[in-house]
Amino acid sequence: MKKFFKLLGLAVFILIFYLGFTTCPKLDLISGFSAKSVASGHFIDNRSQEMIEKGDNDIDMIDLATNTIFEKGSFATASVYGLKERKAIYRKGLGVTLVDSDFDETKPYEVPNRTIVKSNLTFPYGNNEPMDTVFSNVDYGKLNSAVANAFDINGQKVKRTRSLLVIYKDKIIAEKYDTGFNKDSKILGWSMTKSITATIFGILEKQGKYDINRPAPIPEWKNDERKIITTNDLLHMNSGLAWEENYSTICDATQMLFQAENMGKVQLEKEAAFKPNTHWNYSSGTTNLLSYILRNQFKTHQEYLDFWYSALIDKIGMNSMVLETDMAGNYVGSSYGWATTRDWAKFGLLYLHEGNWNGEQLFNKSWAKYVATPTNGSNGDYGGHFWLNAGGRYPDVPKDLYSANGFQGQKVFIIPSHDLVIVRMGLTEDAKFDVNGMLKGILGSFKK
Repeated sequence: MKKFFKLLGLAVFILIFYLGFTTCPKLDLISGFSAKSVASGHFIDNRSQEMIEKGDNDIDMIDLATNTIFEKGSFATASVYGLKERKAIYRKGLGVTLVDSDFDETKPYEVPNRTIVKSNLTFPYGNNEPMDTVFSNVDYGKLNSAVANAFDINGQKVKRTRSLLVIYKDKIIAEKYDTGFNKDSKILGWSMTKSITATIFGILEKQGKYDINRPAPIPEWKNDERKIITTNDLLHMNSGLAWEENYSTICDATQMLFQAENMGKVQLEKEAAFKPNTHWNYSSGTTNLLSYILRNQFKTHQEYLDFWYSALIDKIGMNSMVLETDMAGNYVGSSYGWATTRDWAKFGLLYLHEGNWNGEQLFNKSWAKYVATPTNGSNGDYGGHFWLNAGGRYPDVPKDLYSANGFQGQKVFIIPSHDLVIVRMGLTEDAKFDVNGMLKGILGSFKK
């Protein structure tokens, strides 16, 4: 019997050691994700801690974290069973930044200057509510049914759609929100922010200030094989640089988002695994490298912070948008853009109109074609920091559809052939949410 208990004790020890070894490195990421999510949701969108934990943080392992919001000081902390406590601080104008113990919170910092112009025009070009418009070629019964079908009923947590907005010929023809959300709710777009980052290059190109076909302006690459990588390669996720993006484990992407001080340098320091334009590989590190490159196009950090808003975001009235920064003060262009559903729709409308916003051309018409053209190796699924339907990803939807996509099913769909922009924000990926069915239903409401 003694031998049995010794063996049992040894087995328990081995199990505890194994669990500690395999999960301990993840604790830093779990508490980091949770602290950042709670702080951003609360201080940017005024959500309660309970709402955030039952919604945004209802993810395996993330729900192990214990969170605390500190109204005085504007920050949140999270830990897992008291271990690996992380802190995320809110600064007006910069959103929330996940910080480490070396971060100096007393150091002065710059914030973007915003230009918010009030206009008597109706949505999307002004601040007034959209006018009721009835299109004879739309079956509103079918449309409303298709929209309602995207939402859960009776307390279910399957589809988990938070908002759905359909715009036809610049007019809102359907709009619905889940309980707790409305037209003023700011929602994290996650990787939809990548498309915002890419657009800044399109604007600089239009202004004659940047050539995406030249080698990327990175001094650290000048003396090795990476010197031939162009910004075009980076925008197409086709640089050949090593990168792992798998949010279910510790990888380059999770370490960057929840541990790096300067996120742009993480991809910069990776070696070349393939020749450029031969191996498509989705990489959030690449987008933050692009943000880092953008920072170096401006003489001062203030100019860099201001340009994203003055040249694009506030220019098209996305006044709710908040771009969050890393500890180095650079925009996390891969992942951290917040805006209302209507403001995300304005971004889609800018592309639907090929860069023209109420008479002003922000980027060349050719840029819209550029981002919607398939890149090598993506099987027609990816273009220039936008996702495509060219390869038939959604079989019942026109192949000219392209979209800004984000983690957990954030989508801004642009369908030029139907003069449509559709925005869906939620908490479920394509594997669990029938995106093709939703789009098919909406398109089916248009009479032939």
